[in-house]
Amino acid sequence: MDVWKPSVTVAAVIERAGHFLLVEEETSDGIRFNQPAGHLDPNESLIDAVARETLEEAAYDFTPTALLGMYMSRYLSSRTHKEVTYLRFAFTGELGRAHDRPLDHGILRAVWMTREELLACQEKHRSQLVMRCVDDYLAGKRTPLSIIYTHPSVVGELHG
Repeated sequence: MDVWKPSVTVAAVIERAGHFLLVEEETSDGIRFNQPAGHLDPNESLIDAVARETLEEAAYDFTPTALLGMYMSRYLSSRTHKEVTYLRFAFTGELGRAHDRPLDHGILRAVWMTREELLACQEKHRSQLVMRCVDDYLAGKRTPLSIIYTHPSVVGELHG
């Protein structure tokens, strides 16, 4: 029997002076905008994953300070023609130092956009969650990181 498993992803919603940090990326559906985001890797906490993805995709250090929200979405993959469900954990926090380093494969550039600029290009968003996360951020939605617990077995050696 197959067990249904959503893809767990993380995203960083970072605002500076009314502009949000996004990445422009090549996807199977063309060039799209998204928050710095990606899949949770094995042996990684959600907090570590969002910091890693922000560094890899936007070349910035990022320290999460709050959980913005947990989001589920489903879509039909244009590449595989199969349904995919995502469970996204979006964080906000402090933007750190910029690094002079190559961006992840497929990432064209990091870009800062206002909410209005994002609204004007919704057809180029990676998913409907891009705008929802920005609006939740602007609405002041924040949950303390203390609600997230990662058992040491996740990031350490597994003992039977």
